[in-house]
Amino acid sequence: MINRRLAPRLAEAARSFPAVTLTGPRQSGKSTLCRHLFPKKDYVNLEAPDVRNFALQDPRGFLAQFPNGAILDEVQRTPDLPSYLQPMIDDDPEPGKWILTGSQNFALLESINQSLAGRSAVLSLLPMSFDEISEFADAPKTLDEVLFTGGYPRIYDKKLSPSQWLASYVATYIERDVRSVSNVGDLTTFQRFVELCAGRTGQMINYSNLAGDAGIAQPTAKAWMSILEASYIVFLQPAYSTNLRKRLVKMPKLHFYDTGLACWLLGLRSADQLATHPLKGSIFESWVVSEIVKHRVHSGESPSLFHYRDHRGVEADLILEHADRLIIGEAKAGQTVTSDLLAPIRNVAHALGKTKETQQVVIFGGQDRQQRTDALMLPWQEIHDGPWL
Repeated sequence: MINRRLAPRLAEAARSFPAVTLTGPRQSGKSTLCRHLFPKKDYVNLEAPDVRNFALQDPRGFLAQFPNGAILDEVQRTPDLPSYLQPMIDDDPEPGKWILTGSQNFALLESINQSLAGRSAVLSLLPMSFDEISEFADAPKTLDEVLFTGGYPRIYDKKLSPSQWLASYVATYIERDVRSVSNVGDLTTFQRFVELCAGRTGQMINYSNLAGDAGIAQPTAKAWMSILEASYIVFLQPAYSTNLRKRLVKMPKLHFYDTGLACWLLGLRSADQLATHPLKGSIFESWVVSEIVKHRVHSGESPSLFHYRDHRGVEADLILEHADRLIIGEAKAGQTVTSDLLAPIRNVAHALGKTKETQQVVIFGGQDRQQRTDALMLPWQEIHDGPWL
């Protein structure tokens, strides 16, 4: 069993709420984690057509089968079921009785918020973070291997080829999940859109350009981006804003939760191809940002990560705001520590002035940790030792 960092938070929530809802992308390990933490509970997979039809046609009879509660997997497939759970929970609010999982964020959370507000804790399980991956005996050792392989548990648990598994994952996602989330008529164009998004990971998103390259209308590009967000394929990192009267770029940055998936969509079929790939820097940036997001989400914290860019081109890859300080971070795939690596975050710290104490961090592709006078040089392997919480 993979040791997931979210496990203590999930167990704690089950001791406090009558229901716990666990969201996340397909194949992130939700079912495995829930069955491991709650082995005595009945498990029901609502993907099975006969089970789903029973739940849709006779929800009260379906739920009555489980007087002691159950793990209801892929509950977004039966969106009305939480409404029938509500009176049962109100009659018997035993903590941890019902465990719900789902892989489509918008549909599931809308149903939960309408029916189980205040009755269900909501947590997210993302693909494995680097510290979780490192527990495997045959975990990737080089940065390129880590970026290329990604963090979906089944690849490591079954020792599968990343390219072969991700090919199947993309086919399944495109052919089945997209149809259930939205009425996308042209799946070939949608897949091309996803590939174009992979080419923009770690970059600010311009919907007009993206729509033009995909051959679709701009509103369609925004709607399709929402589908990718809902399915935990990508997330948008908002621009940092202050009350200072500065001209700041407001466009968000696009990131893939899993760099292995981004690499596959870009046509990379081995880790060696990353070494000279023109997008390696952007892929590394997405890996850094997604690792921090995973670290915070699996610890029960809000991601709260921003990027910064002003009209002069002064920019930083990430800003994390604490009550007492700002963490300004930069991701650089290069292995050599030079003063040039520090220039961007120093410029941003200067641009922000003395509104709040700043802590400056450069996450880079080398090996040696260095504490400079005004910045921490953090090797990529130590990313989870950074000041993110």
